[in-house]
Amino acid sequence: MTLSNAPGKADRPGFWGRLSGFGPYAALTEVLFASPRRQFLVLLTIPVIWVFVTHLGPILQMLNVSLLTNYPPSPNKVPSYTLEHYGKFFTEGIFITPFIRTMVFSTVLTLTTLIIMYPVAYFLARHVPRNRQMLFLMLLLIPFWVGEVVRIFAMMILLGNNGALNLVLQFLGLTERPIPFMYTGFSLSAGIIYLTALYMLMPLYSALEKIPANYSEAAADLGAGPWTRFRRITLPLSLEGIASGCTLVFLISTGMYATPVLLGGPSTTLFSEVIAGFFHVAGDQWPVGAAFSCIMLLTALAVSGGFNKIMGHLAGRVKK
Repeated sequence: MTLSNAPGKADRPGFWGRLSGFGPYAALTEVLFASPRRQFLVLLTIPVIWVFVTHLGPILQMLNVSLLTNYPPSPNKVPSYTLEHYGKFFTEGIFITPFIRTMVFSTVLTLTTLIIMYPVAYFLARHVPRNRQMLFLMLLLIPFWVGEVVRIFAMMILLGNNGALNLVLQFLGLTERPIPFMYTGFSLSAGIIYLTALYMLMPLYSALEKIPANYSEAAADLGAGPWTRFRRITLPLSLEGIASGCTLVFLISTGMYATPVLLGGPSTTLFSEVIAGFFHVAGDQWPVGAAFSCIMLLTALAVSGGFNKIMGHLAGRVKK
């Protein structure tokens, strides 16, 4: 054999080539991918397992714990199933106040975040050149490269008595002494809006970016002013993005724990803090916390489902 006829490295089969020629592997792939239906089932298996193990599994376990008389189990006390933990929420008014506060607070903050981020998304999608939109998006995403707790502490530094906001106000002569922003509804609202702004921005940008520019141009040619074009064209066609963004922000706001603990005060106690209190104390209080978690979860899902149904109905009317 001459040097020119010797098999080169490029001619040798790679790992996948050798594996495809392996008998058991070839037989297995032939069985699994024999038809499009089997291919679909194989591809569906991993996502379904992921959803059940990481999402539905913990929720079902929490539901199970909420129905037990005591948890964690102890050798001296055999747990049984009961609904008394759910009744505790409805019979003791002390828990109703933070629950209602959480729902109202999350709703108001969701609307506030929408009002703040809609102009940002509109400017990004309609006025920034397409070849620079990704650059602007990356700049807006920079604060979200760090963890939630780090961003909360950044907000605490900003709103503290010696923080940047108070220093600017004193420098401008608008106040003589620091304003106590921290541990109030203002600091908690600012923190939640700061942490959830991205979840509102991305769906809005995606919806606005898909609206053809010639729609507004045609309306302008027919004599429609800026406000009429926005009200009759841009806003209706962005309803799906509004629904997605509001749903994400609302669900995230109802379940936040670290933010109200670090930025809130006694007058801003949210239901997540109440739930956490049952898991932090000794004794058989975990079932109560699990029951309250289920109540909050079901209520948040019901509110989000109703909101999305209304928005879907409005979006359907627009498409017609």
